[in-house]
Amino acid sequence: MASIMNKNVHAYLDYPVALGLMAMPALLGLGTTNPLAFWLSTITGIAALVLTIFTDHQLGLIKILPYKLHLAVDFLVGLAFVAAPFALGFAGLDAAYYWVLGATVLVVVTLDRTEAMDASTA
Repeated sequence: MASIMNKNVHAYLDYPVALGLMAMPALLGLGTTNPLAFWLSTITGIAALVLTIFTDHQLGLIKILPYKLHLAVDFLVGLAFVAAPFALGFAGLDAAYYWVLGATVLVVVTLDRTEAMDASTA
């Protein structure tokens, strides 16, 4: 089954997503229900940038972390983002931001077909 989500596409999404995670809380005014709604995204964006720099994919600068580990971290971030509004009492835009981003990350990771592509070319 063909999928548009693979290691190469993911690599091109990583940097803009990391920057968005850092910028969007300020642009959207997150943190009205809990200051953590602002900082969780900002800190996750910084961590995502570091993870991307160290991931073994075409845009990784220091390729020491396996892509499979990168996907596992993304999956955990998606779960944490979906759970954060419940666990931390976010409401309104703060909650919606994390639910939408968390669900999007989970879909992207779930649709990734890199391992299947690697197996078919072996």
